[in-house]
Amino acid sequence: MGANNFQIGLLASLPTFTNIFQLTSVWLIRRYNNRRAVSVICLVLARIPLVLIGILPFIFPGDAPVNLLLLFLFFFYLFGSIAGPSWNAWMKDLVPGEMLGVYFSKRGRYAQILNVVMSIVLALIVDYIRKNFPDFEITAYSIMFMLAGVIGLAGAWLLSTVPEPMSFLGKENILRMFQRPLKDLNFRRLLVFNSAWLFAVNMATPFFTVFMLKTLGLTLMYIVPLTILSQLSSIVTIGYWGVFADRYSNKTIIAICAPLYLCCVVAWCFVGIYSNLVSNLALLAVIHIASGASNAGTNLALTNIGLKLAPAKEAIIYLSVKNIITSVFSSLAPLIGGYLADYYTLRQLRVIAEWTGPQLQKSFRLLLLHEWNFLFLIGAVLTVIAIQLLPRVREAGEVNKSIVKRIMRTSLRSNLRDFFVIDIILNWQSALTDMLKRKRISEDRLSEPDRYRGQ
Repeated sequence: MGANNFQIGLLASLPTFTNIFQLTSVWLIRRYNNRRAVSVICLVLARIPLVLIGILPFIFPGDAPVNLLLLFLFFFYLFGSIAGPSWNAWMKDLVPGEMLGVYFSKRGRYAQILNVVMSIVLALIVDYIRKNFPDFEITAYSIMFMLAGVIGLAGAWLLSTVPEPMSFLGKENILRMFQRPLKDLNFRRLLVFNSAWLFAVNMATPFFTVFMLKTLGLTLMYIVPLTILSQLSSIVTIGYWGVFADRYSNKTIIAICAPLYLCCVVAWCFVGIYSNLVSNLALLAVIHIASGASNAGTNLALTNIGLKLAPAKEAIIYLSVKNIITSVFSSLAPLIGGYLADYYTLRQLRVIAEWTGPQLQKSFRLLLLHEWNFLFLIGAVLTVIAIQLLPRVREAGEVNKSIVKRIMRTSLRSNLRDFFVIDIILNWQSALTDMLKRKRISEDRLSEPDRYRGQ
């Protein structure tokens, strides 16, 4: 549709920017004391814009304006954000506290399996229509959006049949109520970490696909399988993260997954150094597998730790404050990222190693930063800063990360077939160290005959 970098950043910021309006959810629940009604009605209003987006190509036979698409998506995310706090508070009362990790990991796994299946099916349908009936490609996309809206409305109806435990939200002044979570020292520390983490993640993440399309020149034939690979990695690992989050602590899961995500962001800086397609695809495959697993654990743990630290009677207040504050940082990040990408468009940093000899002259690219890669490096630095804030958060029953990793390794040895991805994640540091030690020992052994010969 010809969107520029700023519009891409704005599109990426909408899901989190609209969380600022979650205060409306608290006001509605105070007025009507019905979390189910607030959730269902807002979800209905959120699905209608999808139907309208599907109608756009018929109203504008040429190119539909990007700004109109952004307007409809704004209302889609707005009503979804208003429904969020009421749904979270509702689920906190409905799902037993000791089962939060298992329940939400299972829920996430089912959603991701459906996502993978639908992505493959719809990609094949679009590809078939593009090749055989190119005049109907836009029509196919329109039908998909309209179907998404209709199925979403059906989902809202199903949600209306779920029971709601009785609850009561006091009539205290809203602003005073919102100050209470900020006075909670431990919850405030969680807010600082969560905000810093989302700012760092959203600085670069929205532009990964744009980088593959524009800079690497990859087609959707490569990008869709890579996305599915990341989702499959998430599906395989999320159940495992949920079990250990309930058994030990969510904070420990974050402490394991966050450094792995940092490695993924750093690895993006090295994608595209060489023009060889196979090497780039191999590196992208490793990045997508690792990021899928790390994001699954981090997102699950961040959701659960917020639910866990929020008092039962004030869950909606605490969670709304958390979502509103973090949304400011996570929505600003892609906007700043889009601006920085434009700034670095005409700037490059190359680190090259050269070998010069009588028969061979060779240069090797060690690092090439330009446009998006600069952005990824900035995101990595911000991720390091965010990780330093995690130890300040306190969670009841938390266990030291090294102990949990040792227990997870023991468990994985008996379930290696099912959890091979997590085994790689937990053991990559020790495996690298062992490999270097073996290499050093073999070199010493190879040098032994020369030493004896000299004697």
